[in-house]
Amino acid sequence: MKDMFGSPGSVSGLMLRIGQCVCAAASMAWMVSASGFSNYTAFCYLLASMGLQVLWSFGLACLDVYALRIKKDLQNAVLVSLFVVGDWVDKKLPSNVYPWRQVTATLSLGAACSSAGIVVLYARDLHFCTNPKMHLPCSRFEISIAMAFITWFFIAISSHVMFWLLASA
Repeated sequence: MKDMFGSPGSVSGLMLRIGQCVCAAASMAWMVSASGFSNYTAFCYLLASMGLQVLWSFGLACLDVYALRIKKDLQNAVLVSLFVVGDWVDKKLPSNVYPWRQVTATLSLGAACSSAGIVVLYARDLHFCTNPKMHLPCSRFEISIAMAFITWFFIAISSHVMFWLLASA
């Protein structure tokens, strides 16, 4: 297998996982700090999606730290396949292989897009963010959504790398 940026068990892979984990956690923190977020399904969906992303990214970061510490190569076909299952949806795999994680990358993008749609609707179309009677913390929502999109960008890089590593196996 090739040695690529973001490969499992490499320093760049560890930094990619830490970036995913930190950005997802920041997205969650900004959303939770916004009063009234739980009244909107899209924001709750974003929070749940980022929670799953934090768990997955933290687990992979721990695996990378372990591999770096004992100088173990994680680039074998079985492990890369598990990474791919985590980052991509593979309909050919049985549903009992990480069923909660198979769609997290898709969930993250969907949650970020739906939340962004709600904020655009409220801020630009309905002007709820500037209405003193509404008291919506739109800036906190926007920061949380931006962090979710950054998280998804890191997921996209990771998915691309894992796909090419699996293809070169």
